[in-house]
Amino acid sequence: MTQSLRVDILRHLSFTIGKDQAHATTYDWRMALSYAIRDRVMEPWFAATRRTWAEDRKRVYYLSMEFLTGRLLEDAAINLGLHEEAEATLAALGVDYRAVVEDEPDPALGNGGLGRLAACFMESMATLGCPAYGYGIRYEHGLFRQSFHGGQQVEAPEDWLDHPHPWDFDRPEAQYVIPFKGMVEQRDSKQVWVPEETVFAQAHDTPVIGWQGKWANTLRLWSARPTGQFDLERFNRGDYTAAAEPETLARTLSRVLYPDDTTYQGKELRLKQEFFLTSAALQDILRRFLQSRSDLRALPKYVAIQMNDTHPAIAGPELIRLLVDDHGIELRDAVHIAQKCLGYTNHTLLPEALERWATYTFGNVLPRHMQIVEQIDGLHLEENLSRPHYVGIVKHHEVRMGELAFIMAHKVNGVSALHTDLIRQNLFPDLDRLHPGRIVNQTNGVTPRRWLKMSNPALSRLITQTIGEGWEADLDKLKGLEPHVDDASFRQKFGSAKWANKVRLSNWLNTTTGIAVDPDALFDVQVKRIHEYKRQLLNILETIARWKAIRDNPNADWVPRVKIFAGKSAPGYAVAKEIIHLINDVATVINNDPVTGDMLKVVFPANYNVSMAEKLMPAADLSEQISTAGKEASGTGNMKFMINGAPTIGTLDGANVEILREVGEDNFFLFGLTADEVIRRREDPDHARNAIEASQTLLDVLQMIAEGRFSPDQPDRYHQLVHRMWHHDYFLVASDFDSYIKAQGEADRAFADRDRWLKMAALNTARSGFFSSDRTIRGYMTDIWDIEPAI
Repeated sequence: MTQSLRVDILRHLSFTIGKDQAHATTYDWRMALSYAIRDRVMEPWFAATRRTWAEDRKRVYYLSMEFLTGRLLEDAAINLGLHEEAEATLAALGVDYRAVVEDEPDPALGNGGLGRLAACFMESMATLGCPAYGYGIRYEHGLFRQSFHGGQQVEAPEDWLDHPHPWDFDRPEAQYVIPFKGMVEQRDSKQVWVPEETVFAQAHDTPVIGWQGKWANTLRLWSARPTGQFDLERFNRGDYTAAAEPETLARTLSRVLYPDDTTYQGKELRLKQEFFLTSAALQDILRRFLQSRSDLRALPKYVAIQMNDTHPAIAGPELIRLLVDDHGIELRDAVHIAQKCLGYTNHTLLPEALERWATYTFGNVLPRHMQIVEQIDGLHLEENLSRPHYVGIVKHHEVRMGELAFIMAHKVNGVSALHTDLIRQNLFPDLDRLHPGRIVNQTNGVTPRRWLKMSNPALSRLITQTIGEGWEADLDKLKGLEPHVDDASFRQKFGSAKWANKVRLSNWLNTTTGIAVDPDALFDVQVKRIHEYKRQLLNILETIARWKAIRDNPNADWVPRVKIFAGKSAPGYAVAKEIIHLINDVATVINNDPVTGDMLKVVFPANYNVSMAEKLMPAADLSEQISTAGKEASGTGNMKFMINGAPTIGTLDGANVEILREVGEDNFFLFGLTADEVIRRREDPDHARNAIEASQTLLDVLQMIAEGRFSPDQPDRYHQLVHRMWHHDYFLVASDFDSYIKAQGEADRAFADRDRWLKMAALNTARSGFFSSDRTIRGYMTDIWDIEPAI
């Protein structure tokens, strides 16, 4: 078999890449290996498609604005069982396997947990043999590449498509017209949309191979192409800009993930992107359905469409438009068909994150859909006469996409037990009363193949040596580690695996940031999107307090800490960018302080992505999951840290509640207000001032920030931040500060007792089986999609 892989690598190097061995670069070897591995994905991919058609199986269609896939080469090699063979084959050819796989660009097709969850779900659906398509956008530049200039975030375009993408199959035959704007005319009692603008959506397919290569599904990403031809006459007259207008419109649609929507043009572009993805997907779904049958009323029997958050919530009106306008189905029937097909996953309790579009914007970009949305709203009221007057899709000159998604779905799911309860109680209480049983829970999960097998080979080998094979596809088997946790030899091996990961991370941090950190220190990691509710601010305030305490008593028995932050702020989110700036300013002061020395370091590597997470998660000692209770829907980073043996310091929020349940109070550092206490605390208008005045430590920290201790070049830089803390602390940083300080002290004491810490860490891994995305997908298949596995 090794000889076969070697032959294929060398064949692709010569005949696909056009290089000989003597002159091949790392890029050339990476492309040759990618094509050789890809060849072995083809047969299970084709076989899965053939079987789905032959057995007339129902398919799942997963619609998401984000698919944060990460690098694909090593993932595919591991799932095909070719990882060690590929490494040995390249070694025999004198090529460094790690350099080759790390040469692959990391597609920035997502922002964080939402996109990474979608990628985990695609891999789990393939592992379980659930026939599925993922639908997204093939962003030319993705989110953005983050760098820091003077401590401030600077955004630049990502360049993942600068080189050919070997996992990408162009499908020029799968192309659909996507209309925008214009007007709706009545012709012979029919509503006819006459669009002002159109683009083509062209498909690009990536195979998603499951564990052991038994099944493969398709991730279909859309790129925009102009429908109008290049205007040669205008070009020859010298009007170059006008000649390229059709291409500019199209390219703009699939260029950047989440354009800044603080302007009207940005809002319009974002709505166009959401419709572009959704319309292309639905046209593709109907084409595939109509290839083998003609009665669209049978659509729910063969089609399950999952809307990942509100971004594709336009799927309801668009499916209705296609059924009514293109296929002549009556409106009421079309609504009911669409509802039986559609499911909606809610990912947020933040009101600003539940999209709302001004009716002017919505009607201007999608005039036919504005009509249909109002008809859906009217029909829902007609069928639910007890609906309160303040409930509905169109209210106060806005289209509420959360309400639209809820009303157009037969199932609405939260992503953790607490989150689902809060959806029922706080987010959609009236719709829940009108539709009892529609809201269900599916707690998130992560794929153990990438987040343990691939990213943590040292721990994976120890697990297999201890409990045998098979845990990769049945993560509950990790419970078999528990009897070994009391074995000193096992704990020593567990600690050695963690230490090796910390050394690897330390070397990488030194190379990329220039900051030297001690792998024997406690690695305290908070990596996630930068947002006020995730409370990176709370973490950096505690860091300042720790720094002051060490300076005040440098000879005390301190536990050395390395505070690691990573994550991106939305380009238009000024407060989040201010927090990034503060973290970097604090890092500059602390890392150059000879008094604190190696007792405390702060590191913020730029441009957090999946590949960076694969280095950070296995090396973390402590997982920071410190959001304001009631604000984090679930989290998946918390699960990745847990599976890799990092105890959590966290609030009772999102899936932290279930992590605490699984791992036990002795293996979790709990602090802070509960979701109910948060609501009550906010009723006191002076809650922030009272909390600050009750904490001398917090007073001292805020005073240092206010006087410019961390911004001597501009002492008033953070006056607004300090003012918000005193007067507008909506996310209750001050109220939870002292509790957080206390929990951090408990973490210090636990880490100082190496035996105790290793037991905690090992039990986190042993009890993480519930958080496999395989378990999550089985729940979706049973409770929402009504679909049987094909294997």
